Amino acid sequence: MECTVTWTGATGARSAMGFVAETGSGHVVAMDGAPDEARPENGGANLAARPMEMLLAGAGGCTAYDIVLMLKRGRHDVRGCSVKLTAERAEKEPKVFTKIHLHFTVTGKGVPAAAVERAIALSHEKYCSATIMLSKTAEVTTGYELVEA
Repeated sequence: MECTVTWTGATGARSAMGFVAETGSGHVVAMDGAPDEARPENGGANLAARPMEMLLAGAGGCTAYDIVLMLKRGRHDVRGCSVKLTAERAEKEPKVFTKIHLHFTVTGKGVPAAAVERAIALSHEKYCSATIMLSKTAEVTTGYELVEA
């Protein structure tokens, strides 16, 4: 797996801290920093997601993928899955995530709660590389709601 991240600020972009990541699979993602009013040359222009937001989004995508895949493999009629992630970071550098809560909303027809609970547990204990890695610095908790389609 590879990724190339290039600073866009060097080419006269509006943001002093803008970056573009090109993934090994050929996709492009923009990132930017928050504006710094005290030192504009050190801040971004809020033109894209922050790198730490991208990390959090990646963890959500990784675990949601697992959940949908496991429910489908179990032949459950899953019709939707979303996960809202909320996180807290350390006060001082490095400002690692210290708490992450993932709240899943699974929509389906006749999907048993036990199947959703098992899929979430397996994702966080065995399959989701991202949340397992983040759990080394953060307390990761989960919750869910099941919506009948």
